[in-house]
Amino acid sequence: MNKKSLKNIEWGILICCLVLTCIGIVALFSATQDNNSAGEFDKQILWAGISIPIMLIVVLVDYNLIAKISPVLYVLAIIALVAVLFTEPINGASSWFKISENVTVQPSEFAKIILIVFLAYIITILQKGGKTEINKIWKLLVVALISGLPVALIVLQPDYGTVMAFIVAIAFMLFASGIDKKYIIAVLLLIVILVPLLYFYVLPEHAKERIEVFLNPELDPRGAGYNLIQSKIAIGSGQLFGMGILMGNQTQLGYLYPKATDFIFSVIGEEMGFIAAAVVIILYVIMITKSIYVAKTAKDDIRTDILQ
Repeated sequence: MNKKSLKNIEWGILICCLVLTCIGIVALFSATQDNNSAGEFDKQILWAGISIPIMLIVVLVDYNLIAKISPVLYVLAIIALVAVLFTEPINGASSWFKISENVTVQPSEFAKIILIVFLAYIITILQKGGKTEINKIWKLLVVALISGLPVALIVLQPDYGTVMAFIVAIAFMLFASGIDKKYIIAVLLLIVILVPLLYFYVLPEHAKERIEVFLNPELDPRGAGYNLIQSKIAIGSGQLFGMGILMGNQTQLGYLYPKATDFIFSVIGEEMGFIAAAVVIILYVIMITKSIYVAKTAKDDIRTDILQ
């Protein structure tokens, strides 16, 4: 790694990621001490080991080169999102390729990064005549088509949480690209109109139930709200300094489920306490704000000349 690469690294983001990874691994170790979660800890260690070399490779590779191959990556991502629809559903969603008994791959996570890079490349091309060029209707339709295809495929899985992540990312990119305020207002009005219609007439019953119980777990304390109530008990039981690693009642006695994935933060709250849980939130805030700062202060766009 040369000096220029080291100089351009945002060390604050890197440190936040490493600390969060360490906290997560410790919490996951504690949460996987039963047969129901066997293999989750080993899988996390495996992916952590794989991700570090990938991180180093990405740091060393010029982002213009990544942009150059982004159209090919986009096509591969679409193929993967189509193929995953024909896999056996897990928890009601066809979102994963099962590599082995303990290893699954979710193509939508890779598609998320690929879409951001490819969309940045496309927007840069569309803005060659000036930043306001993005406001032309046909150019917005191009962006909508490129963004809408992977989003539609993920809706079919269905994975509405990932869809929301895609929509938020796309919205921020358009905002940063200088989209006219009239389009933003129009979209907000459309959302206000469509959200109630989608909620009452499109959203499946199990999804409605999850939203309603999330807002008020006491609606079904022994059914859909049970896990959420147990997670709140776990966080409260940790108090200031926690009950200790491998010592959490909700975590170790099986009341918290799924503790190795959805409720891992509750494990941190119960066994490491309020201070550790607060540190996790603060680290995420620092990481997000620094990421936004890096994006806002970037000195150049993708060099489209290298992509000709």
